[in-house]
Amino acid sequence: MIPTLLSNKQTTRHKLRVDKGNALNKRLHHYLLLCLLLAAVPATAEETRVPAEKACTSCHTNAVNPALHNIDQTSHGVVLGLGTKGCIQCHGESSEHRENPNQHPPMVSFGPKTPSPVAERNNQCLQCHQDNGRIMWQGSAHQQEDVSCNQCHQAHASRDLVLNSRDQVDICVDCHAPMKAQLQLPSRHPIKEGKTSCSDCHNPHGSTTHASLVGTSAIATCLQCHSEKRGPFLFEHPPVSEDCSLCHKPHGSVNDDLLTTRGPFLCQQCHSAAFHPSQLNDGTGLPAGSSNQNMLGKNCLNCHSQVHGSNHPSGGRLTR
Repeated sequence: MIPTLLSNKQTTRHKLRVDKGNALNKRLHHYLLLCLLLAAVPATAEETRVPAEKACTSCHTNAVNPALHNIDQTSHGVVLGLGTKGCIQCHGESSEHRENPNQHPPMVSFGPKTPSPVAERNNQCLQCHQDNGRIMWQGSAHQQEDVSCNQCHQAHASRDLVLNSRDQVDICVDCHAPMKAQLQLPSRHPIKEGKTSCSDCHNPHGSTTHASLVGTSAIATCLQCHSEKRGPFLFEHPPVSEDCSLCHKPHGSVNDDLLTTRGPFLCQQCHSAAFHPSQLNDGTGLPAGSSNQNMLGKNCLNCHSQVHGSNHPSGGRLTR
């Protein structure tokens, strides 16, 4: 009798296990079927949108756009962060572009295919970069000429050429062609060698001076490097305190020391020959003037060596 009861209990337990297993299989089957049905239902535009954190890099991968990913090595990548949250700081939300990139460009596009208007591109940059040397951008020469920030700067490049003293000149002379020619002349500033750069003298983002000089005047700009010419002197040469460009060409010259004209002709533009031996010994001196053989192949600077100014008690004629 006892063995029979045990066998019945075992049989009952076995049936319960089988029933539970069947029920679990049915639930699993229903769950899988529900997933398949949901997958077959057309998704809405909101559901098909790629998550914001992955939207940009899901299309602009490192394999497709390696140049764009160089921003990771720049201050923009560090400050703004990676992924879409950083991208929208410059390119705007661009929700339409993320939904249909082939039909809609980014809200603010920096080109090259469909660039946004220059004002829109620059406004994006000025949201963060409108301090220090950029407060004079509005009304500056570049702003009035509709120059965009990305024409000079490469935000995604790990090495922005215009910020490098050696490579900066290549960016500037793309537009300033006359200066490109002058920088090839025998007498010039050492810009090609990378010892000076365009931004040492000019503020490309604007200033209150002519030619967007960094100093308050041409003299103040030149004296930043040529401090030995700074006065006041006991005896001053008037043009020195007026404008250096009266005698010098800042970008390059065929004459020594960047002079606009070789001596003595440069000096004679202001200093007449009357009562001074400033003419060649050829019998063609000016009225009331005398000829002097010492001027043949020589220069006023042979005697007037302190042409910028002198503190010597006997330096009234800038000779010492």
